[in-house]
Amino acid sequence: MRKSLLLLLYIFIVHTSFSQSEKKIEWWNPVNSVIPVISGQAWPNEVKSVYHRFPERAEKSIREKVWNLSKQSAGLSIRFWSNADSILVKYQLKEAIDMVHMPATGVSGLDLYSKTYDGEWLRCWGSYLIETKSNYSFRIDDDSESYKKYGREYQLFLPLYNEVEVLEIGVDSKYSFEVLPIRKVKPIVAYGTSICQGACASRPGMAWTSILERKLERPVINLGFSGNGMLEPEVIDLMTEVDAKLYILDCLPNLHPDEDDIYSLTIAAVKKLKMKRPMVPIILTSHIGFADELTNKKRAGLILKLNNEFEKAFNDLKSDGLEDIFLLQKHDLNFDFDMYVDHIHPNDYGMMQYAATYENKIREILDQSVGELSTTIPKTQSRDISVYNWEERHQEVLKLNKTDKTKICLIGDSIINFWGGEPESTIARGQGSWSSMLEPLGVSNFGFGWDRIENVLWRVYHDVLDGFDAEQIILMIGTNNLDINSDIEIANGLKALIEAIKIRQPQTTIKLIGILPRTGKEKRIKSLNLKLADLAKSESIVFNIIGNSLLGEDRKINESLFTDGLHPNNEGYLLLGKSLQQLIED
Repeated sequence: MRKSLLLLLYIFIVHTSFSQSEKKIEWWNPVNSVIPVISGQAWPNEVKSVYHRFPERAEKSIREKVWNLSKQSAGLSIRFWSNADSILVKYQLKEAIDMVHMPATGVSGLDLYSKTYDGEWLRCWGSYLIETKSNYSFRIDDDSESYKKYGREYQLFLPLYNEVEVLEIGVDSKYSFEVLPIRKVKPIVAYGTSICQGACASRPGMAWTSILERKLERPVINLGFSGNGMLEPEVIDLMTEVDAKLYILDCLPNLHPDEDDIYSLTIAAVKKLKMKRPMVPIILTSHIGFADELTNKKRAGLILKLNNEFEKAFNDLKSDGLEDIFLLQKHDLNFDFDMYVDHIHPNDYGMMQYAATYENKIREILDQSVGELSTTIPKTQSRDISVYNWEERHQEVLKLNKTDKTKICLIGDSIINFWGGEPESTIARGQGSWSSMLEPLGVSNFGFGWDRIENVLWRVYHDVLDGFDAEQIILMIGTNNLDINSDIEIANGLKALIEAIKIRQPQTTIKLIGILPRTGKEKRIKSLNLKLADLAKSESIVFNIIGNSLLGEDRKINESLFTDGLHPNNEGYLLLGKSLQQLIED
């Protein structure tokens, strides 16, 4: 009786706080957006509801059960930017709130994450009421001046096993709220079973596809269909329409060796994907195994038979000359019985293991290694949010790469960002020298304010050098690492970056520019540049120091050439332009 009274009191408090906040709340509905904003959708302009996963036309070609499951919002999310102290969400659901083996927070709940200015993920906590008409209230405890003024990025993950009919996000009208468009980078497409859809994660952010998306910071299209991931040709046909970075086929738990032709289904699925997307890698995932297989010989035999047929198909595909297909075997997944909720579905512990296995395999396939030093761990950032939006600039560069085939990439931080050229910056201190010296040579500005080495590494991993062949790639990065990294860490970070560039642009000439002088650090930079010269020699690339023209006779920086002891002014850029022009032409 006491528990019931406490529950009623809690519901009353949640409802009361929600209704009181509503008086001054401005609500935003994704349905009213003029641009696609639901991340995780492969067909955003063709869906019947913005919360469906398949295009409306698919209803005619796929089985009814698959179609109905595709209306559940597994893997979908909404990204936005806000400085609010409280973020409210109200939404209406169509189906059962929970399941016997999966809580309401996973079946029908929401999950909110945000990012620090240094690109670190944070989980946001909130009170909630989950029923047909549900609501969440996320309290944001950040009283820093930067957050109050500029806010930060958020990502709201939607229910895994329910169909959302209506959803609205609200913040107090005195705060800002800006929804973010769908990212243009190529997604990972995962086709699978209930495990892929999210069973039995305790909340949407703990589904392995959601974890993987945060780890790789690349959209993951969740095509998991509970009990109905069966390598069906109709679903494979839809997958071929997606210009993916990588495909995952993880359907064995829904197939039976005595009822389904595992070998033929696998061969047909892979060949169909490769016919349409020959360059896209495919991961074939073996059966995860059962929690009780050590005590249930029948199930152990079933798994062995399934995986043997699957492996035979894989080996024959390889023998036929198909490239970029990879087998993830049962022992790679490395599950034990404590990672399951029941006999087959992972708990959160299992989901983390599943995601980690995929992350390692995908990084290996895509050549996106992660080191132990901060300079070798790719990160986004928004440290210069008062000047520009880092992600928007990345998207603009990707767009320009498709329309204007870049000849020379000048990669750096704000020193390059504020020089001139396109994408245009809110600050341009050397536009004249850029236009007269660099633009005629075909130089593109790949400079991002406040970037460190690891931020450039993230950009390289996220397609900034894909789709064209550059004649030269010029690196001038590292000055923003000086205050937080040792010289060895900076050199090792640049080594990782150079090797990542070589993989993606094997024919280009890479030129490394020494760190430019800055107030109070001239002596250290001189020593560091000697190490970078040795690095360039070991990597067989060009090294040059163009910053000496910014020094006075005392070998200290010439303050008259700078705005603040770091960023050159117009005269400083003119001197750098002359040196850079000569370096490019040599």
